[in-house]
Amino acid sequence: MRRLAISGAVLALTLTGTATASTVLAPGRAPDEAALAPTRGPADRSIEQRIDQLLRKMTTAEKLQQVQLLSDGQVTDADAKAGVGGVFSLTDPAKINRLQRIAVRQSRLHIPILFAYDTIHGYRTIFPVPLGAASSFDPDVARADARIGARESATVGIKQVYSPMVDVSHEPRWGRIVEGNGEDPYLGSVMAAARVKGAQGRSYRAPDRVVTSVKHYVGYGQPEGGRDYNTTDMSEQRLRNLYLPPFKAAIDAGADTVMCSFNSINGVPGCANPYTETTILKKQWGFDGFIESDYTAVAETRACPPRTPDEGPCGHGTAADGPSAGAAALMAGTDSEMVSTYIRDYGKQLLAQHRITKSRLDDAVRRILRVKFRAGLFEHPYVDQSKASDPASFLTAADRRTARTAAARSMVLLQNEDATLPLDPSADTAVIGPLADDQHDVLGPWWGQGRDEDAVSVLQGVRDGSTGTTTYAKGCSLSNEEPPAYDPADDCASDSGFADAVATAQAADQVVLVVGETREMSGEATTRSTLDLPGRQEDLVDAVAATGKPVVVVLLNGRPLTLSGVVASAPAVLEAWFPGTEAGHAVSDVVFGKVNPSGKLPVSFPQTLGQVPIYYNHEPTGRPCDVTQKYVSRYRDLRSCDPLFPFGFGLSYTTFSVSDLRLSRTTMPRTGRVVASMKVTNTGDVAGADVAQLYLHDPVASISQPVRRLRGFERVALQPGESKVVRFTLDASDVGFYDNRGKFVVEPGTIEVYAGDDSTATLRRTFRVTR
Repeated sequence: MRRLAISGAVLALTLTGTATASTVLAPGRAPDEAALAPTRGPADRSIEQRIDQLLRKMTTAEKLQQVQLLSDGQVTDADAKAGVGGVFSLTDPAKINRLQRIAVRQSRLHIPILFAYDTIHGYRTIFPVPLGAASSFDPDVARADARIGARESATVGIKQVYSPMVDVSHEPRWGRIVEGNGEDPYLGSVMAAARVKGAQGRSYRAPDRVVTSVKHYVGYGQPEGGRDYNTTDMSEQRLRNLYLPPFKAAIDAGADTVMCSFNSINGVPGCANPYTETTILKKQWGFDGFIESDYTAVAETRACPPRTPDEGPCGHGTAADGPSAGAAALMAGTDSEMVSTYIRDYGKQLLAQHRITKSRLDDAVRRILRVKFRAGLFEHPYVDQSKASDPASFLTAADRRTARTAAARSMVLLQNEDATLPLDPSADTAVIGPLADDQHDVLGPWWGQGRDEDAVSVLQGVRDGSTGTTTYAKGCSLSNEEPPAYDPADDCASDSGFADAVATAQAADQVVLVVGETREMSGEATTRSTLDLPGRQEDLVDAVAATGKPVVVVLLNGRPLTLSGVVASAPAVLEAWFPGTEAGHAVSDVVFGKVNPSGKLPVSFPQTLGQVPIYYNHEPTGRPCDVTQKYVSRYRDLRSCDPLFPFGFGLSYTTFSVSDLRLSRTTMPRTGRVVASMKVTNTGDVAGADVAQLYLHDPVASISQPVRRLRGFERVALQPGESKVVRFTLDASDVGFYDNRGKFVVEPGTIEVYAGDDSTATLRRTFRVTR
């Protein structure tokens, strides 16, 4: 039985297919194993017997077809008849059924195809991007997103989703930071587990559930220079302490497929890495599902020929040619090859040359068939096309309400000078900015099958949420071009619209100014060399703010930005990320005070690009930053060592205090527990929610430990003047760490405990771990 080894956090994991039924684990209580363990449907023994029967009948060619994963643009009827294992990015239910009928009725062994899709933050009902959802510090948000996305995906015949993306990242230049949960492995683990349970439920055999593929395994979130697909190099202890935990949490929550990554780690490509794929994932963690490669990742292990590549993609140079690449990937632990076809094409040759083994090929096929049996594909291979064509199956009113709540809860109030927010809904409001009347960019990257016409722009949301007059001025334009056609010089390049924007602001009582990035600026292959607002948007902010009107800057973006100039000009700043289908309504709910913002940053915002990487859970140094000194770890041209906004930060329309940190004991045996408690009080005059956060530090250890590590959090909703005591249970999993031999160690010594509502928490107590 799998156990989700995350202590000290509130995990709200939906265990049924309903919108409201959930099991909420009390803070500090160890997760109930029976509740979290995935239900496999029929007994695994019967599945293994059926797999044995199939394997005995399969020819080598049929086995090699099963390990092949093709795209919608590649797959043919002949592939389906030959017994291809999987197809991805096909969303037409009629075509899915046609290919499935060929596979089930015309292939010799009648093995169904597994259809997959990148449902990242929604299929038709688009939720906030995952980095935004992580800002909610609420696993209910992630779970609801995954549950609704799974149901809509399954409705068209998709039974596997390439989600959740759980890569920890300290690199805001990297475009795919938008797809993950930020810089902290603990928060990432909680959200990863919630997404897996939301998508899979008790069993992904259910018609409205799908099997999840956790990606990108592993270290993909820390590429050199922030450039997507670039190399990663790190120590064993850093790999295990920072980057592997969210993957382990997802596997423990029931994820049955994993996607290996494009990048190399310590010189070995992710999809040809026996240590990460076989030693850690399959042997140490007991993972019995399958690993698929990312898009052409197997081919990219090849060395590039001196001149024109003759076999497609290449690069890493750890394999001499196509056969070598296929052999290395399969023998390392990759079970399914996406797009490139080296294992299928050269498999017989590689077997004859003893470069791959029959037992390893059988193991890969067994793992793929195991997931297909668990998914119920042999019993129910086809999709109900009448349901798939029914508009009532998608984007329901209830789902839109859920997405709206999720989007509002994911927003982070970064600044609110002079109580500028909430705005008066009865006053005249100017909505200004290149992203203000926008239904396209609010959906964010990986918008699935979301449609611009279904999205609510901020302008429309403000109109719907106010009784006063709403006016609009664009100010300038942003480009939605993709590289290489994209030219940064086209972004908000002219100030010709500034005068109209200023006049519109002057004629109104208050201003909502919407700036940021287009959705094409975030996601895969969207590394940026600067984190400033693109183009002259900051000049637009300055011009509008100079009117002296109450101005709130609403940010639409997929990464931390450098906002020093913005916070110097604008009295109020709201980080909305890319909020999804209900973006405008959610922004309106927050700026007009219908919803009190409660989001917290899952990633640090630097003052300047030069601080990157900057993250709260860094290791200490012998000469820590001190701007009053020279020979210390500091930047000569900065007067502060800190980020502009730290991890865990977020304001509210009320105020909170965190006090009375207590520990249940001052010593803890390595097999024991300590309960930490704190009191959270709403000290303001309106109701609101805060996120209580618990951090640890081990000041003396055999390996230098991070200055802070998040080990518990809980959202606390309070009326004015109300207090609540929050408790977290700490055990060996919280105080121990992995060393550079890959061994988990719990060392005796003092542990510092910090409590507050962001990562700069100052309340402190200590206890001692004993032998």
